[in-house]
Amino acid sequence: MIRMCTDDDVPALYAIINDAAQAYKGVIPEDRWHEPYMPMQELNQEIRDGIQFWGYESNGELIGVMGIQDKGDVNLIRHAYVKTSRRGRGIGSRLLRHLEQMTGKPILIGTWADATWAIRFYEKHGYRLLSRKDTEHLLRQYWSIPERQIATSVVLANAAWELGQ
Repeated sequence: MIRMCTDDDVPALYAIINDAAQAYKGVIPEDRWHEPYMPMQELNQEIRDGIQFWGYESNGELIGVMGIQDKGDVNLIRHAYVKTSRRGRGIGSRLLRHLEQMTGKPILIGTWADATWAIRFYEKHGYRLLSRKDTEHLLRQYWSIPERQIATSVVLANAAWELGQ
């Protein structure tokens, strides 16, 4: 079952994000890795900044999460994570399709350039990598991340992005 997350789910969001983000350890630039990957205060700030989290629940347990953030002319998919022990079962795909159905706006997704598994996941779902120039411009326009993260990230876009350009 997919449902909107509530304030009561924040501890589970925190646990899922930090469990799943272990995949980045040793892959993303060492200076961008920290423990926990997403501290609780950062997660709370992301929610205050308008990220609406949706969760995939199985047998009363939240096992996957994905956020969507309305940025006016586009929506961003943010913080897509599935518990390590539950990966490879279509949970991320179901969450992505659910969020896509919630909007007619173009969707942009930012991820680490070296997270090849994440890039392949989004490409499998019809997203395409944007140029370096577009990536840097969009990351500065729609995200609030440090320059070092901009330099080591990519942006993918859905087909609606192409129609709006």
